[in-house]
Amino acid sequence: MAVSASSSAQQARQALADRLAELCRDAGLSGLELAERCGWSRSKSSRIINARTPPSADDIRAWCRACGAEDQTEDLLAMARTAEGMWVGWRRMERAGLRAAQEARLPLYRRTRRFRSYSSWLVPGMIQTEAYTTAALRAVQKRRGLVDDVAGAVAARMERQRVLHERGRRFAFLVEESVLRSGIGGTGVMSGQLNHLLSVASLPHVSLGVVPMSPERERWPAEGFWIYDSIQVNVELISGYLTLTQPSDVALYAEAFAELAALAVHGRPARQLIASAMDTLG
Repeated sequence: MAVSASSSAQQARQALADRLAELCRDAGLSGLELAERCGWSRSKSSRIINARTPPSADDIRAWCRACGAEDQTEDLLAMARTAEGMWVGWRRMERAGLRAAQEARLPLYRRTRRFRSYSSWLVPGMIQTEAYTTAALRAVQKRRGLVDDVAGAVAARMERQRVLHERGRRFAFLVEESVLRSGIGGTGVMSGQLNHLLSVASLPHVSLGVVPMSPERERWPAEGFWIYDSIQVNVELISGYLTLTQPSDVALYAEAFAELAALAVHGRPARQLIASAMDTLG
């Protein structure tokens, strides 16, 4: 089972809290004494030590001063930024609009050489048609009440797709069969999208697998995720966007991808499932 957002983000917060608690012990201070030196309530220092409240940058600076460990400040600030950056809620990510959120990922795409993507909800963005992307982002914009910059967001995603045709890159896509059969945008949009998948599957540097619907599978569907080289994993959940860079976390998702790939069909059987979904559309 892939690592969850709550476990990975909480582990990072706990590691920071443990370091702060260690500084406090090394300085011979109790939680009450540290709170008094910082001008806080005792409950605040307790919440930080127990990883219930993430410390701000000013909190970390005050903590280090109180413990006589100001040389540790920058290292702890870096830990806090890492923990904070692991988990970003959609509201925060999209506060400047959908276009900005799409453009923010372009540098990651440009520096990645091996892409692995698994999706149990939608066709992966890298291989969506413009019409499918428009329908998907329009639904997001309406559901979350965001500023209407869908046209710009679609253009940004289409720009990201350029890397799909650049030399020196490899792509492996896995989708659940249900993604082919329960689409968005109506029959015309889905028909065009399924045709596009057949074209993508013919590219020599692209692997497209479909995990068939079956009552006997031993590994259930997971949340959608991307693996960039072997360096970073991004997971899209209902509540937000998770970024994982710890090698152990990346390895867990790579293992999950391999397990799902073993269940999938590729080549002609995958094309047959796509064609079957197209026939269902009529």
